[in-house]
Amino acid sequence: MMQKQSRPIYLDNQATTPTDPRVVDAMLPYFSEKFGNPHSGSHAFGWEAADAVENARARIAALIGAAPEEILFTSGATESNNIAIKGLARGSRNGRKHIVTCVTEHLCVLNSALDLEDEGFDVTYLHVDGDGLIDLDELRAAVTDKTLLVSIMAVQNEVGVIQPLAEIGAICRTAGAAFHSDAAQGAGKIVLDVKAMNIDLLSVTGHKLYGPMGVGALYVRGDANLRIESLFSGGGQEKGIRPGTVPAPLAVGFGEACALAAVEMNEEAVRLMNLRDKLLDRLRGDLDGVRLNGSAECRIPGNLNISIEGTRADKLMAALPDLALSSGSACSSAHSESSHVLRGLGLTDDQAESSLRIGLGRFTTEEEIDYAAGRLIEEITVLRQGSVSASEPVRAAG
Repeated sequence: MMQKQSRPIYLDNQATTPTDPRVVDAMLPYFSEKFGNPHSGSHAFGWEAADAVENARARIAALIGAAPEEILFTSGATESNNIAIKGLARGSRNGRKHIVTCVTEHLCVLNSALDLEDEGFDVTYLHVDGDGLIDLDELRAAVTDKTLLVSIMAVQNEVGVIQPLAEIGAICRTAGAAFHSDAAQGAGKIVLDVKAMNIDLLSVTGHKLYGPMGVGALYVRGDANLRIESLFSGGGQEKGIRPGTVPAPLAVGFGEACALAAVEMNEEAVRLMNLRDKLLDRLRGDLDGVRLNGSAECRIPGNLNISIEGTRADKLMAALPDLALSSGSACSSAHSESSHVLRGLGLTDDQAESSLRIGLGRFTTEEEIDYAAGRLIEEITVLRQGSVSASEPVRAAG
């Protein structure tokens, strides 16, 4: 039996990432020395904070190929998604009342679509294949001259699958429909170019790329003439679309995280891919019945979603307090039903309930992967043996 860790090894980087110490260092002065409200325009403290916010805005824009004035600060990707979908639907005056999205979207997107159905919009929900990818021909058939918006996420948060954004954008542009993408899991991990990909609205968040929690951004294409209705009233900040004080320390941290990702993303991707493949090879080498969920090629380097035959994820995680793992997204894990994403890929309930999401990140080491592989193999073997014993018939005493 392996010696257990005193503190769990963190392998849930799709739920959130630890804030990079360099990001923390950049933020700290704006909590104490440079604490001004960035909307206070009458003195140096406000000017200083405002300059820092605008610098952060430019750094976020640079990561996705946008202009600084096209970036609006929000509290995170969930709010950005709500503003993009509901705000555009309620604010548009072009008569289009049709929305296209996908069954494997984040729940905040799916629930926004359901809300709009109650308001009289028609919604088409695209399916995905066994790899988790949409069918572009199905998308082409779904988009009509009545389609206002297509919302397809860049990277699926449970299985890490990357959708063909440029191809989707081209279809939307031809049809005159706006294209929104939830890129919370993609920003800082894959190359995003909103202009080249014909993306009109893009949601990002700080805590998925080693920045702080509580801050995100919505990109709104400046030349698309999109009319977005604010979801709530306020003082007119962020062009009136997202009123409220922009938290300067969080904005600074988000900007720093984006700047670091822009420089380190490619090298980091190679390292994470090697660690991920090492872990998968080790598990498959020692265990039968390990299934990779989602495309092996079209996925971010740090994601590994696997179904393990003969186990249940909840029992396995309970047996592994020394590994911080998840069985799905942080939101769906709060519900007892199996993942809507994995069921969308065609998995049975048993397969979905035997699935683990392993999220590797910037601070994951090779030693941690070696330890995690050993512990997973150890506990899966024990659980399978227990399952076999429990299923054997009880013999009467002779």
